Amino acid sequence: MGRILIKNAKVINENSIFESDVLLEDDRIVRVDVDISDANAKVIDVVGRYLLPGVIDDQVHFREPGLTHKGNIASESRAAVAGGITTYMEQPNTNPQTTTIQKLEEKFAMAENKSYGNYSFLFGGTNDNLEEIKRLEKNACSGVKLFLGSSTGNMLVDDEAVIEKIFSNTEMVISTHCEDEQTIRQNLAKYKEEYGDDIPVKYHPLIRSEEACFLSSSKAIALAKKTGARLHIFHLSTGKETTLFRNDIPLEQKKITAEVCIHHLWFSDADYATKGTLIKWNPAVKTATDRDQLWKALLDDRLDVIATDHAPHLLEEKDNVYTKAPSGGPLVQHALPAMLEKYHEGMISLEKIVEKMCHNPAKLFDIKKRGFLREGYFADLTVADLNASWKVSKENIAYKCRWSPFEGDTFQSKITHTFVNGQLAYENGNFSAERNGKRLTFDR
Repeated sequence: MGRILIKNAKVINENSIFESDVLLEDDRIVRVDVDISDANAKVIDVVGRYLLPGVIDDQVHFREPGLTHKGNIASESRAAVAGGITTYMEQPNTNPQTTTIQKLEEKFAMAENKSYGNYSFLFGGTNDNLEEIKRLEKNACSGVKLFLGSSTGNMLVDDEAVIEKIFSNTEMVISTHCEDEQTIRQNLAKYKEEYGDDIPVKYHPLIRSEEACFLSSSKAIALAKKTGARLHIFHLSTGKETTLFRNDIPLEQKKITAEVCIHHLWFSDADYATKGTLIKWNPAVKTATDRDQLWKALLDDRLDVIATDHAPHLLEEKDNVYTKAPSGGPLVQHALPAMLEKYHEGMISLEKIVEKMCHNPAKLFDIKKRGFLREGYFADLTVADLNASWKVSKENIAYKCRWSPFEGDTFQSKITHTFVNGQLAYENGNFSAERNGKRLTFDR
């Protein structure tokens, strides 16, 4: 596979920024030092640019199998590496759903030789697959996913006795989508009575309300404390929920963790007027006050991870009345540029972006030798030019669905190179013909 020497990088790693060269051999980082010379290495000079560990996205929906008109493992992992994401964890609400060990292994087989990035999958819990969860080896995949509120693909787990048994019977990280179904149904019925199916999308955050989120999150946390389960709550969307989490112990000691997604940090309910169903997500984008409180909790370490919940749909599917327009949108290509934009705005440091998008997902899921720029680790790396503005347009969108909620926006930072397992997967708009993604391994 050969040697690559990255010269003159501004390395962002483990809460520091320093100038260094980085030598890669085969799939590993073999040396991080100043003034490395190697006559046998291919030299890539990144002077003036920043080098960081490849981003790890713990929550994506790449739609394979069964929903591949929206996206697939190849198309969406390709878009991910264009955005500096080298590793992802895909969700179980495909068709068929990933709710048996056989279906999980079939999905791993699909990704092999198809994926541009490294991959693992979450195993879906249901009301009736407890025995399969008990049989699941703790290093088999990234974790277990429970939909405690129904969303796209309807894998709702609503039997409280079953939920408690799942919490009591796995050592793996249990990741949850927390929205209270009963509350949502009552709210939806009220708005349907007034508007029928054509409910104005601005009411989405009142239907999938703060109360629905807080009720479900607080119940999940109470159950985790009761059972000792390792709980990770996906995509927080309300300020109220941030009060449920702690920042007085390091991540490695936390049994209960949480993430926030790009769209909940970027948009607010004011954006429904212009974006409409393009920003219809579950949980809903809520108020500017909620957004401010999410930022505060992210920066003070109550929230541990930034993810995307990348969930592509076709534009013609989104262009529908409220009850028929699916929730979700594509984000992997634009997540890191969006966060770098917030750096330019003075909202977050580069070191904190790397902590929340690279280091912490690796720690939280016990991923083996990824998420850090260290000698001996896999060479998953991203190069960003912080002074190369570009406009998001149809012509440069890599998603299969060919749209983005950021379309028309200008970002000041561009991803110029992405390395996956020591190979240059993406360079200045061009993709490698090779697909070098590997199945993740874990230290548990």
